Amino acid sequence: MGSYQALAFDFGASTGRAVLGTLADGKLTRREVYRFDNTPVELDGTLYWDIDALLAGVREGMARAETFDSLAFDTWGVDFGLLDAEGRLLAPPVHYRDRRTAGLIPRVTDKVGTNRLYQLTGNQIMEINTLFQLVALQAQPALLRRAKTLLFMPDLLAYLISGAAVCEQSIASTSQLLDPAGKDWCHALLDELSLPADILPPVIPSGSITATLPGGAKVIAVAGHDTQSAVAAAPLQSDRAAFLSCGTWSLLGTELDRPVLTAESAALGLSNELGANGKVNYLKNIVGLWLLQESRRQWQREGKDYSFAALEQLATYAPPFRCFIDPDDALFTSPGDMPGRVRAYCRETGQYVPQTVGEVVRCIYESLALKYRLALGQLEAVTDKRFDTLHIIGGGAQAALLCRMTASSCAIPVHAGPVEATALGNLLVQFVALGALPDIAAGRGLIAACEPVQLYQPEQPTAWQQAYTTFVHHLQKRS
Repeated sequence: MGSYQALAFDFGASTGRAVLGTLADGKLTRREVYRFDNTPVELDGTLYWDIDALLAGVREGMARAETFDSLAFDTWGVDFGLLDAEGRLLAPPVHYRDRRTAGLIPRVTDKVGTNRLYQLTGNQIMEINTLFQLVALQAQPALLRRAKTLLFMPDLLAYLISGAAVCEQSIASTSQLLDPAGKDWCHALLDELSLPADILPPVIPSGSITATLPGGAKVIAVAGHDTQSAVAAAPLQSDRAAFLSCGTWSLLGTELDRPVLTAESAALGLSNELGANGKVNYLKNIVGLWLLQESRRQWQREGKDYSFAALEQLATYAPPFRCFIDPDDALFTSPGDMPGRVRAYCRETGQYVPQTVGEVVRCIYESLALKYRLALGQLEAVTDKRFDTLHIIGGGAQAALLCRMTASSCAIPVHAGPVEATALGNLLVQFVALGALPDIAAGRGLIAACEPVQLYQPEQPTAWQQAYTTFVHHLQKRS
């Protein structure tokens, strides 16, 4: 069978890391060779990704890995860089949390129509999406005139080390510019909104080899959207298993053979994205552990440096079901004093106002678990599936309290793991491209055999049903 080594670069909202995977004798092993910060920068009132620092991290990761047969990148969705005619980056990529797209949804939907926009693109309509970022750039016509190529973040990083400018389908499917059925750009929409179609490269399948570096290592366009890399590694064993990719964002969904583009799906805010295996990942985007991460940063600013384990321990001893928030409320979108915003939300909705650190964390965790139940019910209603298992993959699989709450809230068993699903999925797609594995299904079988998974069973069904009723009531009251 031989031995293969692949280098996966996995970028999250606050860190990047290089993970070296080895496939030999039917076993997959991995080690993190480098980790580095991903810290946004603000220049003249605009929030950017520090692309020079990210590229320096990539080069250092490559140097530390030394020898590998291939490498690939996965990142968050929607963000991009623009190249000029000479292939130079015109400006650092703008961060999706920048406020330049605020209020642009009505401007687009008034022209295109909400249902029609959804039917054309299949994406949950969110103002962070690439479509609205390009509409915002129409206020900078000189910049758009100079732009010759748009590259999404994983493709941009690959281009900066290889010179190959491509667009991989999973990352393209986050943009609200792609036809998910035809897997090509929606030119009718681009024309209607006077957006430049010529800057969009042809869409290529996940797993395409795009370049060869000096020394022979292949550059592979894996599932560039980190969620789709994570789902590639999810050990899904049946059609009735749902997945929850749980990190800064929570993406809860199921695999389908074709997109769902109905008005009901649009109204529920469900999204169709393209997976590494050719399936449609039909999912709901939910603000995730961002709430806890930003709360922790606020407590650090106040001189209280809690570990995530310590925060979970404090939440364990806080009284249950005293107050709830909608994780997706606009109040929680921007960086800042998240604990203060949680308290403000509870005060405004006439609930108990959490006082202690543990009470705030418990409120966040319970609210996330209840929002997962709401999203799971929406998926069931549209697909006619009845899910009997939920796989939590990614960093959130380490949060035992959240996993236990989610099993109880959703009233189905939760399989938590693999924690390193995103890097593992990145590696699996590389190994398939190299011919070391026959397909994604074989890779999933390998993951199921090699990676630890923790099982959580539902508990306290009556208490969680009552909590869900209260949660939905407060959501309706807020809206």
